Amino acid sequence: MRLAKALLVLLALPAVGMAREVGEVDTVFKWLGPNHKIAVEAFDDPKVDGVTCYLSRAKTGGIKGGLGLAEDRAEASIACRQVGPIRMDKNLKDGEVVFKERTSLVFKTMQVVRFFDEARNTLVYLVYSDRVIEGSPQNAVTAIPILPWVQP
Repeated sequence: MRLAKALLVLLALPAVGMAREVGEVDTVFKWLGPNHKIAVEAFDDPKVDGVTCYLSRAKTGGIKGGLGLAEDRAEASIACRQVGPIRMDKNLKDGEVVFKERTSLVFKTMQVVRFFDEARNTLVYLVYSDRVIEGSPQNAVTAIPILPWVQP
């Protein structure tokens, strides 16, 4: 009974950042359930105005994927861009999670963390996947030099 309650609490936790789907492509046809696909999502850094990140990642289809029981692959790609004047909180923490999403029913997540390279006046974003027992070393990184915003 305790395990069931703990699982419900974990499933009810909101994502740190909310992503909006930009588009997707099918990669493998499945007879039953949705196809395997690559999804492209966008999210804004919640503590840095003027930054949007684009994330591409695999989503598992089939019956398990359709029911939300499948485990998605650990691979992801990220590109963050300055989309307006950058205004950031003075109390940013290196390694702070700006986006997090479950990629399996309970034990695996994909997350994006932010670092500030003060010497180069650059924001650095890292995407990686972790698991309670064993994570994956696969990752991707992107960087945004903080520049004055000029309206196009």
